[in-house]
Amino acid sequence: MSETQVKTGHPKGLYFLFFTEMWERFSYYGMRAIFILFMTKILLMKDADASQIYGSYTGLVYLTPLLGGYLCDKFLGNRRSIIIGGLLMAIGQFCMFFSASLGVNGGVSIMWMGLTAIIIGNGFFKPNISTMVGQLYPANDRRIDSAFTIFYMGINLGAFFSPLVCGSMDFKWGFLAAGVGMLIGLVAFILGQKKYLISEEGKEIGLPVKKLDAKSIGMIIGSIAIIFFMLNFKQMFRSDVDIISYFIYGAMIAMPIIIFTDKSLTKIETQRITVIFILAFFVIFFWGAFEQAGASLTLFADRQVNRNVAINIPAWLILIVGLVGTYFLSKGLAWFFDWSKKTGLIVIGAVSVILIALFATGMIADFAKSEFPASWFQSVNPLAVIILAPIFSIIWGFLYTRKLEPSSPKKMAIGLGLVALGYVVIAIAVKGLGVGDKVSMSWLFALYIIHTMGELCLSPIGLSMVSKLAPLRLSSLMMGTWFLANAAANKFAGTLSALIPGGEDGKGGATHFLGFQITNLYEFFVLFIIMSGVAAAILFVLSSWLEKRMHNDHVEGVDLEVENR
Repeated sequence: MSETQVKTGHPKGLYFLFFTEMWERFSYYGMRAIFILFMTKILLMKDADASQIYGSYTGLVYLTPLLGGYLCDKFLGNRRSIIIGGLLMAIGQFCMFFSASLGVNGGVSIMWMGLTAIIIGNGFFKPNISTMVGQLYPANDRRIDSAFTIFYMGINLGAFFSPLVCGSMDFKWGFLAAGVGMLIGLVAFILGQKKYLISEEGKEIGLPVKKLDAKSIGMIIGSIAIIFFMLNFKQMFRSDVDIISYFIYGAMIAMPIIIFTDKSLTKIETQRITVIFILAFFVIFFWGAFEQAGASLTLFADRQVNRNVAINIPAWLILIVGLVGTYFLSKGLAWFFDWSKKTGLIVIGAVSVILIALFATGMIADFAKSEFPASWFQSVNPLAVIILAPIFSIIWGFLYTRKLEPSSPKKMAIGLGLVALGYVVIAIAVKGLGVGDKVSMSWLFALYIIHTMGELCLSPIGLSMVSKLAPLRLSSLMMGTWFLANAAANKFAGTLSALIPGGEDGKGGATHFLGFQITNLYEFFVLFIIMSGVAAAILFVLSSWLEKRMHNDHVEGVDLEVENR
C-alpha cells in the first residue's frame, strides 16, 4: 500500500479532491442562496428581471464547461484549468461583495463583472475536478463507484453549510464568505496537488499542460476576452431581449440536426442517440421545476412563509462545539499531513487557547435569531440527499437483485412525478391564502424533501446513461448535449420564476404564460404541477418504446453521479 493510501483502500488524493470540491460548492451554493434576494432587495430589481438574470447565470454555468473542457484538453491540462477556474470564481465573488457594498448606486455594473468571472471560472473548474477522481484508480477498479459516492458527499456538505453561513449575514458579507471559501479550496489545491494527485504507481494524474505557442495563447486569451465582453454587455441579460435564451435554445435545436445528418450512423446508433435526445428534452422540465429553489421558491420563502422561530444558541455551547470540532479536525489533518503526535497536540492546544480567549472577551457570543432566514431552506435539499442517497441506493440494489428495478426512463418519469407532487403540497398550502397570511415552514420543508426524492430517481442516470448509449466517436459531443440540456433547464427555470405574481402577498400583479393568466400563487404552483405531471405521464407511456431503442439488457446502475451538483 502506497504512502498516500488509507486503510479503506482509497488514496488520500480522493479526500484532497473532496476538500477542494466541497469549498467550491460552498462558494457556488452560498452565492446562489442569496443571489435573487440581493437583486430584489439591494439592487431593487423587479422579480421578473431578477429571475431572468438568475436563469441566465445558472444556465451559462452549465454551458461554459463545454468550452472549458475543450481548452483543458487542447492546451491547459486539468490542474492549470482548475487553478484558473478557482481564481476567476474567487474574483467573481469578491466583485459581488463590492457590488453589494455599493448597492443600487454603481453596484449593478460590478455585478455583471462578478457574474462573468464566476461563469467563466466555473467553465474551467467544473469539468476537471470530477474527472481527476476517476484517474486516481486503475481502469475498471471496483473502488471507483464508492469513491464517487464519497466525493458526492463532499459536494453536498458544501451545499448544506453554505446557505447557513452566507444566509446568516448581510449580503456583502455573504458574498465575501463565498469568495473566502473558494480561496480556501484553491490554496489547498495549489499546495497539495503534487503530493496527493498521483496514481498508485506514483505518477501524476491529469492531462499535462501542453506547450503553448503565441497563437495558442492568443486564442485562449481572445476567447475569454470575447466571452467576458459579451456577458458584461447588459443587453445580454435584458428580459425583453434575452439573447442568452435564443443562444441556448438555438443550440439545443441545432445539436440534433448536426448529429443526425451524420451518414455514418448505424440504425442502432441512431436509435440510441434518439433516446438520449428524448430524455434530455424531459430533463429540461424536471430541472426547470426543481431549480425554482434558488429563484421563485426563495422569493416565496422570504415573503409568504411564516419564518418566526426562536433560535438561541448560548455562547458556551458554541465554544464546546468549537473545541470538539477542533479535536476531530486536527485528528483528520494529522492523518492527512502525517503530523507527529506532538504537532497534533500543539495545534489542538493553540486553537483551543484562541477559542477560549474569544469566548472570554465576548467575541464568541450567543447566537440568537427570531426569524428563520429564507436562504436557509436551500440547505434542506443537500441534507436530505446525504440522508436519503444511501437508502435509495439500497432500494435500487434490492430491486435489481429481484429483477424489479425500473428502467432509466421509468426512473426519470418517477422523478418528474415526485416534483409534481411537491408542488401539489405547496399549492394546497397557498390555496385561499388571504392578504397578509403566511404558510407554515413545514409545507416548504415537505416540498424540498419530496423534490430530493425525485432528484435521487433522476439525477444518477444522466452522464452514466450517455456514456453507455453514445457511440464512442460521438461521446464528447453527446456529453455536451446533456450539459446543454441542463443549461436550457436552468434558463427555463429563470423564465418560469419570472411568472411569479409580484408583491408581498403574491397578488401584486398578473403574469401571462402561453395565453394563460396567473393572478396568484396557487395558479403559479399549479403551472408546475401540470408541466411536471404531464411530462411524467408522457415519459412513462414512452418508456417501453425507449427501452427497446436502448438496445441494452441492463443500462441502469445504483451508483451516484455528480452531474447536477
